Amino acid sequence: MVRASPPAFAVVDLRLTDGSGLSIVSAMRSVRPDSRSIIMTGYGNIPTAVSAAKLGANDYLTKPVDADEITDALLTPIGSVTPPPDHPMDLGEKEWAHISSVLAQCSNNISQAARLLNMHRRSLQRIIRRYE
Repeated sequence: MVRASPPAFAVVDLRLTDGSGLSIVSAMRSVRPDSRSIIMTGYGNIPTAVSAAKLGANDYLTKPVDADEITDALLTPIGSVTPPPDHPMDLGEKEWAHISSVLAQCSNNISQAARLLNMHRRSLQRIIRRYE
């Protein structure tokens, strides 16, 4: 789809069911060099951020992300740095957002979510109680 009708802007998840968002960024840049793209992920790490930058992504954002952050990342002039968020989430909020996301993917099955999060089921239950 990117090759047939390359968009000017794209927000792409790193992990896709049929591959990596990095391949979409690369395809966009090869067909439309002036395109702007950002990679979003709940599994951010330095190696993939570097790969995204090398392939032409304009920014790399870790979830959860609000609409203002996405807009800023897409509209910041090339060569400029995206401004930091006005109210960045603290580590506990990011942890809870990630856990909530995994729980939702597992239809709130705590045992399955605990396996995916690589933690004991009771530890996950304690964390859930803390945020309820």
